[in-house]
Amino acid sequence: MSTNGVRNGTPVGNEPLCKTCRWGHIIKGFAQSEERTMCQFRAWDNGGRPIPFPIFECSEYDDKRRPSLNSMEKIAWILVTKTAGRQIGFVSAKEFRKIEAEDAEITP
Repeated sequence: MSTNGVRNGTPVGNEPLCKTCRWGHIIKGFAQSEERTMCQFRAWDNGGRPIPFPIFECSEYDDKRRPSLNSMEKIAWILVTKTAGRQIGFVSAKEFRKIEAEDAEITP
């Protein structure tokens, strides 16, 4: 006896991406059926897009459980190699500004 698999079927037991997405805005009521999901990606357009069904895959997904690029840049160390005679090595952003003056630009 052979069994046939189902291709592109509905995944069972997975949470929708919107629950862990930085752009997802989920409103829940008291009943299990009372739940509304909005996508806040580019929210300046119209205040968010309503999502009518659970999302399995999204091109704009940004996992809110991981630090954002902006927050990683704030805590990043900078490798200083600019001036001859100065010791090469990592410095914090605060130390870099002290060395290079307050108008020093930090580029990613």
